[in-house]
Amino acid sequence: MLKRLLGKAPVEVWVIKQVDDDLLHLCGQGILESRDKRGKVIKALSEGRFEGAVHMSGGGVVLNSRLFAALVPIKSLKLLPQGQARWKGRDWLVAQVPQRCWAFRGPLVAHTSPVGGGLISSEDVADIRQRVDETTPRPPGEVVFRPLNAHENEAPSLTPKHESKNSTRPGYGREWRGKD
Repeated sequence: MLKRLLGKAPVEVWVIKQVDDDLLHLCGQGILESRDKRGKVIKALSEGRFEGAVHMSGGGVVLNSRLFAALVPIKSLKLLPQGQARWKGRDWLVAQVPQRCWAFRGPLVAHTSPVGGGLISSEDVADIRQRVDETTPRPPGEVVFRPLNAHENEAPSLTPKHESKNSTRPGYGREWRGKD
């Protein structure tokens, strides 16, 4: 209550990781952390120049606003049924961004969720994969896999395989004691 009177009430926003032609990669809701008054923060948001911390809802993760494409006041974006949202006077498809991608600095791609329920975003690693494939050294020749003990008789062993029956060392595990 006191924060509202002083103009320092927290500003709740929708956090958008990436904006494509007709698709929003939406992280979820967050609260902006700023020492400025609410009006000044909202003005900075509308001009796209807010800089500061974003406290993500449901988990306590605090991230820098520079990681995101847009921070939209809660009332400016409306979620619609069937994985869509209305923002800036038009309808968008929405892909949910999992937490592992929130701090990712590269492009995202949207895929159909394997469990249903719309689109989900993931890291676009095609460029990275291409660079790795070009520079990865290839092994010279063919790799042959064999059973662990295939050449067991060829190499000398450091310990004898079978102890003699007259050994003073105790046996390993359970052993037969005769008529017991």
